[in-house]
Amino acid sequence: MSVVELAPLLQPSSRITTNFRSSPHNTLWVSMTKACVGEVQSFSLDLLSDLNVLYGTLRDGGMVWPSANTVQPIDYFVLKSAHPDYFSLGGDLTHFRECIRDGNRRSLRDYSMRCADMVLEWAEQANHTTTISLVQGRALGGGFEAALASDYLIAEEQSEFGLPEILFGLFPCTGGMSLLARRIGIWQAERMMRNGKIYPAAELLEMGIVDEICPRGQGVLAVEKFIADHRKHAPARLALQRARSRLAPLNREELHRVVEDWVDIAMDLGEGDLRVMDMLIQMQRAGTPA
Repeated sequence: MSVVELAPLLQPSSRITTNFRSSPHNTLWVSMTKACVGEVQSFSLDLLSDLNVLYGTLRDGGMVWPSANTVQPIDYFVLKSAHPDYFSLGGDLTHFRECIRDGNRRSLRDYSMRCADMVLEWAEQANHTTTISLVQGRALGGGFEAALASDYLIAEEQSEFGLPEILFGLFPCTGGMSLLARRIGIWQAERMMRNGKIYPAAELLEMGIVDEICPRGQGVLAVEKFIADHRKHAPARLALQRARSRLAPLNREELHRVVEDWVDIAMDLGEGDLRVMDMLIQMQRAGTPA
């Protein structure tokens, strides 16, 4: 499928919406749509499918988008959420719980591999364009990992981040270690993955994980200002981004090995850990009304 064929199909999608702006800079905004009633703002199978199709098509098509009866290069690619309070709460814990309960290792592995591939595809867009994650609320677990995969992470001041998987006996399986290590080093990355702490955006700015913070409600404007500044010296900045990607690439084999380890541990969780997971599922449902 070409990007020209893909673009119209994405507009009525129930999981993502796209908006290409050619002025003042060619920017593709991709928004994960707000969860439906009774759903959690997380990476459902449908959302993963939409994102992976989009990323793969753009990669294969040379990072262009149809606009004004032609195709134009995508200079900036912004990922955000349509939910006012949540970027993403990460993996589908309900699906995890069902797979573990039913002993369905294959389904759990397939889902987790798709999550890892989604993060890899997003990270690899940096070879062709400048990627930005705009977080305007909570980004937990896989949601935090997805945001980390971009070149730049811009957050509104109320945003919170964390990797809570250790609370129910697991660990981030969507590239968390690799993605954090690129920004703050391996030992600090492991410490964050072990403690299960929820971090305010300001603390992550000081640590060098978040690149910029803006006031509540000013996220889109902050991204637009960032792009305008970036564009002033785009060739040099792009060269630096490519060098960073070469020096600290994501290793597909390593990410897939992490998934295998994660699935092995998940399938062997005890009743105590599963009760904690059930509690978190209820908290997610209660905290993300549509």
